[in-house]
Amino acid sequence: MTKFKWLLRIIGAIQIILGVMYLLAPGFLLQSMGHSVPNPDVYYPLGMLASRFIAYGIAFIYISSDPLKHKLWVTIMILIQAIDLGAGVFYTAMGIVPISLSGFPIFNAIWMMALLYFWQPKQTA
Repeated sequence: MTKFKWLLRIIGAIQIILGVMYLLAPGFLLQSMGHSVPNPDVYYPLGMLASRFIAYGIAFIYISSDPLKHKLWVTIMILIQAIDLGAGVFYTAMGIVPISLSGFPIFNAIWMMALLYFWQPKQTA
C-alpha cells in the first residue's frame, strides 16, 4: 500500500476519533485539551460538527482505495485544514487562544495540508 493511501486512512481515523469524542464526550475532550468547558447548550452544535468529522473520516478511509478517482475529497480536506490553520493563527494572534492550546492543532493542519498536497498521486495522461 502506498504512503498516500496510509495517509488518507490515518487522517480518516483522526477525523472519526475527533468526531466520536465531540459527539459522546465534548466537555471531557475540550477540558483535556485545556479549553474551558462550554455551557451544555453548546454540545448540540458540537454534535453537529461531530457528524461531519465522522462522515469525512469514513469517506477518507473509503477513498484511500482509489485516491486518484476521488481527488476532490483530498482538495477539500486541504481547504478544511487551511481554514483550521487560519482560524488558529487568527485567534492566537488576537490573544483569545494561547499558543499552548492552538500550537498542536496548528501543527496538525500544516502537516496534513503539506502531506496531502505533496504525496497525492499525479494524474497521468
